[in-house]
Amino acid sequence: MKKLYFIINLVAGRATIGYKIGEIIDEFNKSGYEVTVRITQSGDDASIQTLYACENGFDVVVCAGGDGTLSQCLSGFMKAEKKIPIGYIPAGSTNDFARTLGIPKTPMEAVHWITDGEPVQCDIGSFNDKYFTYIVAFGAFTNVTYETSQQVKNILGHASYLLNGMTQLSTVRSKRMRIEYDDNIIEDDFCFGMVTNSASVAGLLSINDFLLDDGLFEVTLIKKPTNIVQLQKIVHSLLNISEEIDREYIKFFRTNKIIFTSLSDEQISWTLDGEFGGDMPVNKIENCNKAVSFMIGDKPENIFLD
Repeated sequence: MKKLYFIINLVAGRATIGYKIGEIIDEFNKSGYEVTVRITQSGDDASIQTLYACENGFDVVVCAGGDGTLSQCLSGFMKAEKKIPIGYIPAGSTNDFARTLGIPKTPMEAVHWITDGEPVQCDIGSFNDKYFTYIVAFGAFTNVTYETSQQVKNILGHASYLLNGMTQLSTVRSKRMRIEYDDNIIEDDFCFGMVTNSASVAGLLSINDFLLDDGLFEVTLIKKPTNIVQLQKIVHSLLNISEEIDREYIKFFRTNKIIFTSLSDEQISWTLDGEFGGDMPVNKIENCNKAVSFMIGDKPENIFLD
């Protein structure tokens, strides 16, 4: 019998995943898995438990939680010598990475996605000594994801991020950055920057023409608008990021490695998969090409090389 390690964040999203645990375990049992359950106890518990699962003879580790819980799992996974496939049951407020992979929204459909699926290799990112699935970002609104209360997220859903962010417009300040990638160096003032590997960001922004296993990230840098017309142009571009963007205010490019250095006296906070990522003055981001195998029931061909 195959062994499955099941990591559950009971407080993710609307905290409803707990009502489905018995039904989920039963379905895994029926599919030939012996299930070990672990309820997360602290912020880094998912990382510790994923490392344990990889190093103690389990065949697959399944994470039920939000994007932040999955990010924690990846941190433990990348420390392990033996790598095992990861299954994901999305239970958070936005579930951007699940949306990108096409994972069903309902828990039982996601379980079938895992039991009927095959492991598919995907890129993930390293951010200094941490790992992420789909985004690291600095500047305007990046603190919204981890400062918005869970109760507000549950009531308003994706709109909560936008509403909280709008309250910060009048206080947004540009950050002086040196950005190095490939053979390029940029020094300029930016109010926002993000490095992504996802079709969706906070359930709001949409990124076209990207691949989950090409070894490249999409990088978006935005200068601060000085009036409402400029703001409207930026928002219009962000709603459908592609090569056809407003290059006067937005820089967009792809790379596998990038270094951000703060040239400002102020600390610059980063968000990592919707959680606080730190405020180091120098931050190195690299693409870990095809580093993780996710259990995928129906491979979306438009976001993979093969």
